[in-house]
Amino acid sequence: MKISIIIPALNEERVIGRVLRTIGEQAERELHQIIVADGGSSDRTAEVAAENGADVITCEKRGRAAQMNCGAEAATGDLYYFLHADTTPPAGFDREIRAAVHSGAGAGCFRLQFTNDHPVLRFYSWCTRFKATILRFGDQSLFVKPDLFRQIGGFNESLVLMEDQQIVRDLAKASSFMVLEQYVRTSSRKYEDNGVFRLQLIFTIILLLYYAGASQELLVHLYRSLINT
Repeated sequence: MKISIIIPALNEERVIGRVLRTIGEQAERELHQIIVADGGSSDRTAEVAAENGADVITCEKRGRAAQMNCGAEAATGDLYYFLHADTTPPAGFDREIRAAVHSGAGAGCFRLQFTNDHPVLRFYSWCTRFKATILRFGDQSLFVKPDLFRQIGGFNESLVLMEDQQIVRDLAKASSFMVLEQYVRTSSRKYEDNGVFRLQLIFTIILLLYYAGASQELLVHLYRSLINT
């Protein structure tokens, strides 16, 4: 069962090489394909990714949902595995994904850890073991069968934010969604730049507004005006 890893990226020159090398080290078998779906980076993201063995494609449309769909169109594996550019998978992640699919899962993700061991982030990480969709975010990565991905229409490109919430809801309705026991590890740089309590409060407000039916325009405005990126 061949796995196509799809990484959306935009100006990730500082981290993309390290992430790609770590992916190779953590895989149990030789990887079929790693696609970096670049959104038109102005730095050396594409060059560094290519130097580290990735297939780099430049997507016409920028945005995480659009770039992940773009990467999926170029994927040739039996499974898609979407991974953020600042997140690294656990050792043997490919074995665990294959085992989950063989046991009946059509899609799933891992639990989440942060590079910073702050108590709030540690608690948030602990919560990711539960199956509630509201606790599912893109940093946890996502594996999915290609036919199931196409069946639900892929990522909703009209969503600038919360595309991860939407696709998990869609996948859970259409198939069995499994949260694996192992942890991916994601950068806590955004929390360190904005303050852990402050950023978690902002994220919670945006999440609640999304479920209350707030427009993408409002959510994006709040994100860009309140969060230092």
